[in-house]
Amino acid sequence: MSALEICAVIVSALAVWLTARRHLWCWPIGLVSVLLYARIFFTAKLYSDLLLQLIFAVMQLYGWWQWSRAAPDSLDSHSQIRPQRLPLSGWLAGLLAGICGSVLLGYVMARFTDAHIPWLDSTLTSFSLVAQFWMARKFVANWWLWIVVDIVYVGVYVYKDLDLTAGLYAAFIVLAVIGLRSWQQELVAHERSSAAGFA
Repeated sequence: MSALEICAVIVSALAVWLTARRHLWCWPIGLVSVLLYARIFFTAKLYSDLLLQLIFAVMQLYGWWQWSRAAPDSLDSHSQIRPQRLPLSGWLAGLLAGICGSVLLGYVMARFTDAHIPWLDSTLTSFSLVAQFWMARKFVANWWLWIVVDIVYVGVYVYKDLDLTAGLYAAFIVLAVIGLRSWQQELVAHERSSAAGFA
């Protein structure tokens, strides 16, 4: 456990909590957290996770831009982002992208690097990118995928002796459940309000 890991844990937890609250500041704070973790994973030789953090940095900017340009009718009364329902085609496309990314990245990491657990690490990286994209697009489904990914990540980080980070990801599971409930409630409330308006 290092001072860098402690700092990264605190900043990451704050970013996820703000995301669950649908607050725009989740993105710039999340950007800081992924850059801190990029350094940690480079040291731990978790190269897929390192790559993930670098891509996450771009995704944080994308999410920040997407949420910042939200139309007024996509914001609730507290100026928070209104969640969206992911259609079946979106589920299928996301899962297919996650599988393809897992195979391609896993092959590269296993064949050309000294990465530890390259296939599992690559699978988690690929599906994390899908979850992050869904989050940027405000789809409630992002939380379901994050819960699954984070459960597996806990085991990976325990195995890699990153115990504080494993604890963080255990907390992420709790925050993801909270985020899921919050976003679902807001989605249902908006759908009921819209239905009542057409009645």
